[in-house]
Amino acid sequence: MAAHLGTAMISADYLRAVQYLSPAFPIGSFAYSGGLETAIDQGDVWDADTLQAWILAAIWYGSARCDAILMAHARTGCVQKLTDLAYALAPSAERSLELREMGRAYASLMASLNGAPFANLPLPVAVGHSMQGLKIPTEDILTLWLQGFAAQLVSVGVRYIPLGQSAGQAVLAGLGPDILRSAQTCALASLDDIATASIGADMASMRHETQTVRIYRT
Repeated sequence: MAAHLGTAMISADYLRAVQYLSPAFPIGSFAYSGGLETAIDQGDVWDADTLQAWILAAIWYGSARCDAILMAHARTGCVQKLTDLAYALAPSAERSLELREMGRAYASLMASLNGAPFANLPLPVAVGHSMQGLKIPTEDILTLWLQGFAAQLVSVGVRYIPLGQSAGQAVLAGLGPDILRSAQTCALASLDDIATASIGADMASMRHETQTVRIYRT
């Protein structure tokens, strides 16, 4: 069944993907900053422009790109191989924690919603695996996921820099073209294309492990 809105058609599968990939989907993503909390404390991120630059780096060169490629392959690939790769790519203990804990929460919620067991997998692998039966282009799934990823980091910036809500929404809107292009690229990427060049973010994630005062888990 599909609903017609003008010339567009939104399917039940698409609505399900929007639900699963929303920042509001209750897997605890609000508790994680991916090292952004440390970057703000250190003065590396202090306003809307530096926040947008930080998120862009993650989308094009960092964890978001890795996760998007893993997610694309999890729709058709061997989840055990992808699980091992996801954890091997984690540059810090806290990055591994994010993958593991949010993946566990996602699996628990999938099992509850669908009435069937769902394997504990690192988050991007779990999400991609859950999308196997949905008749939606992988590019669209990655676009929704990257939008949710960006929205979560914008939320961290709004609360912790702090920024005004309007400034945060402007940052998210400004990321739109890059989110679309990155999703297109990652949907076609091979596993051999996975690489990162986000040393600052990785180091911030490591430093967060010993940060004295912390609001976020990572």
